[in-house]
Amino acid sequence: MEQLTVKELYNLDETIAKDIFEGVTYPWEVLPKIGAFIIELGKTLPKDEYELAWENVWIAKSAKIAPTAYINGPAIIGKDAEVRHCAFIRGNAIVGEGAVVGNSTELKNVILFNKVQVPHYNYVGDSILGYKAHMGAGSITSNVKSDKTLTTIKTPEGVIETGMKKVGAMLGDEVEVGCGSVLNPGTVIGKCSNIYPLSMVREFVPANSIYKKRGEVVEKY
Repeated sequence: MEQLTVKELYNLDETIAKDIFEGVTYPWEVLPKIGAFIIELGKTLPKDEYELAWENVWIAKSAKIAPTAYINGPAIIGKDAEVRHCAFIRGNAIVGEGAVVGNSTELKNVILFNKVQVPHYNYVGDSILGYKAHMGAGSITSNVKSDKTLTTIKTPEGVIETGMKKVGAMLGDEVEVGCGSVLNPGTVIGKCSNIYPLSMVREFVPANSIYKKRGEVVEKY
């Protein structure tokens, strides 16, 4: 389905990870490759802009890292990014330029494009968040189904098999997720869409839409 493809969801000029998407149709296809990609990309980063803070962790010299934050590798923290108090980066994480990882937010196997904000009590796992995507306080990506079966992507044209157990959410550029929402495994949200607070989403939400509740998705004016 065209609307779920990388080219429809993301502006690849807004991520240092552009090359990982080369030859890929759907964004979740890159999830198993993130860790190895970071290690290779990190070796090429300019030493006048990035420092190897510890094993497989590259941090831009202009980034702000709180003393209580924990960053496990492989990870790249981009220029002018902010990692706030008690943030927990478990590894396999790319934090884009000017992005915000807030207090008590946990990241695992993710790509955050430039200017992404996950600023308060968020869990983001096995997910890709596009340019300027924002997750409200307490909103999370659930990345494993309760029955532990392989994750599928539900679309109006049918089901897409991912072949993976752990798939979180794919958020297009400038998506807004309301506070307290749960994005269930395999959720895909098109560019510039809004998710109402306290929503439970388990499907594809088209671009330029407002998700009010299941079965009530309206087009933005």
